[in-house]
Amino acid sequence: MSKVLLVGDGAVGSTFANDLIQNTKLDELVICDVVKDRPLGDSMDLEDVTPFTGSVNIHAGEYSDAKDADVVVITAGIPRKPGETRLDLVNKNVKILKSIVKPVVDSGFNGIFVVSANPVDILTTLTQKLSGFPKNKVIGTGTSLDSARLRVELAKKLNVKVEDVNAYVLGEHGDTSFENFDEALVAGKALTSYSEMTSDVLTAIESDVRKKGGEIIAKKGATFYGVAMMLAQIVKAILENKEICLPLSAPITGEYNIEHDLYLGTPAVINANGISHVIEAKLSENELKKMKNSADKMQEVLAGVVD
Repeated sequence: MSKVLLVGDGAVGSTFANDLIQNTKLDELVICDVVKDRPLGDSMDLEDVTPFTGSVNIHAGEYSDAKDADVVVITAGIPRKPGETRLDLVNKNVKILKSIVKPVVDSGFNGIFVVSANPVDILTTLTQKLSGFPKNKVIGTGTSLDSARLRVELAKKLNVKVEDVNAYVLGEHGDTSFENFDEALVAGKALTSYSEMTSDVLTAIESDVRKKGGEIIAKKGATFYGVAMMLAQIVKAILENKEICLPLSAPITGEYNIEHDLYLGTPAVINANGISHVIEAKLSENELKKMKNSADKMQEVLAGVVD
């Protein structure tokens, strides 16, 4: 029996729930939110999908329902407003996170936490510290969405299929992230071998990728389709024990010569055990400096919020 508890039924949470039941064999989905009517309505709405996807017990619930869940997904938090950075949300969302993690753990939950609320690297790190769970059993969505945006931009610029692009954004899911251009591949060829990929073009792509989330928020109020699908893929891999590699908020334990104890965007393999192993991406000297800078920034923020 597979069971997922979703905490946070806003735009990301509800879209994730819909994506999950359409893409994954699932027995039970429990939805929690501080606005009590919303999970009730969403459960009723989502069960109308099940004639097309297969039976799923979908219902509103409480943190205590986590006791026998395989995965707890946390999307709850204050979303970014136009002009805000993800780090601007720290104090608001750390308070919300603390109110979630303790009762979930107290329920007897012994599964895997998956975090997507922002700032995701900070909140994933704190989820592990607050829960006391092994590091492999806490995962954040990290730079998976940024990397998807990068692949889209490169595919447009080079007029290739997006699935032919293999490129990562690494580091913080935020302003200190960076594109792993030096090792990126497009249609099996090094990105740097494409003559049209000049330094100016790459700089413009980097800027476009970083600004895309803010532009979406300015135009429609929130971003949710991409991250919701990413969450569904992560949870599917856990429930179905399918090993996949994604750039996630993963525990750094000496990789990239980083000494801080935190989670940061790096390729990692996930399966039924959570994070199977962290992959230290090959980085140029300049990229390594950017990775360390990102870690330093995250540690600076963590120092101000960890009790």
